[in-house]
Amino acid sequence: MTTRILRLPASGMRMAHPHRIGRVLVLTLGLLSAVTVGAQTPPQPTKPAESASRVPDSDFKLVLEPKAIDLLKAVGTRLAAAKSMSFTATVGYEYPSRLGPPIVYTTRYEVTMRRPDKLKVVIPGDGPASELYYDGKAMLAFVPAENLVAVADAPPTLDAALKAAYESAGIYYPFTDLIVADPYAALAEGAKLAFYVGPSGVVGGTQTDMVAWADDDVFLQIWVGVKDKLPRRIRAVYRSDPLRLRHEMELSNWKLDVPTTAKTFVSEKAKSAKRMAFKHPVAAPPPGVKPLTEPKRSATEPAPSQSQSR
Repeated sequence: MTTRILRLPASGMRMAHPHRIGRVLVLTLGLLSAVTVGAQTPPQPTKPAESASRVPDSDFKLVLEPKAIDLLKAVGTRLAAAKSMSFTATVGYEYPSRLGPPIVYTTRYEVTMRRPDKLKVVIPGDGPASELYYDGKAMLAFVPAENLVAVADAPPTLDAALKAAYESAGIYYPFTDLIVADPYAALAEGAKLAFYVGPSGVVGGTQTDMVAWADDDVFLQIWVGVKDKLPRRIRAVYRSDPLRLRHEMELSNWKLDVPTTAKTFVSEKAKSAKRMAFKHPVAAPPPGVKPLTEPKRSATEPAPSQSQSR
């Protein structure tokens, strides 16, 4: 198995569509069902600005600049070599509003993992808090406020468990490509463009190198630590999104090869919570019941996890 099978629409860590970010566990437990509370009808897509839709100059060539590829390889090598790690991922994404300017929603993930078969993800908020535990044998998706937990048997490797969590319950994390067995393959797959932008001293409290990267789906800008080769910020814009909404992930509190124990990846409180089915949030209708027809959404239009501003 390669990391390719972990690729979702909009590609792996490439900031999976916002409706998956920050509320996947809540949806998994069926607390929000398929109905979005407080959602408003977003404005109709507007014509992209001329600068965004203009045909590139005829002498412009898509290139994979060696310096940019070397930086991505260095990131992949550093992460793959770590037997364990912990970090904080703070994800912000824009969502259309009736006011015109987009509204920004933010989710924070506290992540601890140990290769090849351990993962803990705690989402303290905004929105409903949730937790996920994987210990090589089972996955637990826990919502503390409601004291509800979904439990499922899990494959024996982290890559396979991440795939199973997505396929069975729609659970996905925007930092997935950073914790799989081969992060470089996940980061570089499908690249059509990569070039070095320049240095920066204002991101992540350290000196970084900026890399631009693109495939057929998304344009990324990645800030990589000069000394430690760890990703500090990733920004994404999707090609199919006419509004050019931005998705950004800040990565901080990096600790590699941190000591962990088996207790790190289990929760006694979650084990004792009321159990629910571990399944995809969009359940099939009962036999003989015709599904409700929903308004057609664009490929990049999410159902927001929080009420939009009026």
